[in-house]
Amino acid sequence: MSQSLSRILVLIVGVGLVAAGCARQPAADRAADFSDRKMRVVATTNIIGDLVRQVAGDRVALTTLMGPGVDPHLYKASEGDVQRMAEADVVLYNGLDLEGKMTEVFEQMARRQITTVALADDAVPDSLRIASAEYVGNHDPHVWFDVALWARVTRHVGEVLAQKDTAHADLYRSNAEAYVQRLDSLDRYVTAQAKRVPAAQRVLITSHDAFSYFGRAYAFDVRGLQGISTSSEAGAGDVQALADFVVERRIPALFVETSVSPRGIQAVREAVRAKGFEVRVGGTLYGDALGDAGTPEGTYVGAVRHNIDTIVQGLLREPI
Repeated sequence: MSQSLSRILVLIVGVGLVAAGCARQPAADRAADFSDRKMRVVATTNIIGDLVRQVAGDRVALTTLMGPGVDPHLYKASEGDVQRMAEADVVLYNGLDLEGKMTEVFEQMARRQITTVALADDAVPDSLRIASAEYVGNHDPHVWFDVALWARVTRHVGEVLAQKDTAHADLYRSNAEAYVQRLDSLDRYVTAQAKRVPAAQRVLITSHDAFSYFGRAYAFDVRGLQGISTSSEAGAGDVQALADFVVERRIPALFVETSVSPRGIQAVREAVRAKGFEVRVGGTLYGDALGDAGTPEGTYVGAVRHNIDTIVQGLLREPI
């Protein structure tokens, strides 16, 4: 265990002792009574944070640990993050090893009887998960790229919050169902847009292999330069293999991601050019993080619409 992680785990214990010293009733009873304060919810990614806002509105005090452009595969919890989680009533994270460097912290929170929920693990059954070819026995964590799967996660968040704050259970459940209706509409939009691209041209090449659920749901052949986790580096052989594929299939556009360096895709583009073919960068996609707060792309619905519109424009060679 690293010295930094040791300090963090000591901090967890310290915060727990302070909380215990101030409490007059058991932790489980305190967590169920929100008559005098809002329920404190911590979300790891801003994708999950946006979902909590849709389901809970202003009924909760929400803290989101990772902002725009942050890569959750590489993210390490700071001491401030750990303190916020230790003081929370509910900690929501994606799971399926998306936030792999925070695993021990989540385990410590669960031992402290803080409601700690791995949303994708709980809401998406094995039969609907995509197995990882890179990590045997594991699954691709990027479930939100299939809008129908994100609707499952939405209902699960509604239920988690309803069971924690029973006085407002109906509100959480009704908000979740209303948002699911919006997601159903979004799913239909993505499907219709995808069908604008002829089946033979539906090839999506991105910085890392985050879009497999998107590909399965909307009939795209998806290739990523890096694997499902950005912690695995792409080598020169990976660049050349992907360049060969682009030239062979005459792919018109590659796509970069907001949370991953564009250097890898630029290297593929240069390798393609060296083979006598020209491929453009079709645009930037929101992969492991949403956009800036206050923009359409700062919401899940806005980011998904941006992604499909950008992909379709790039593959159909429409003006960007």
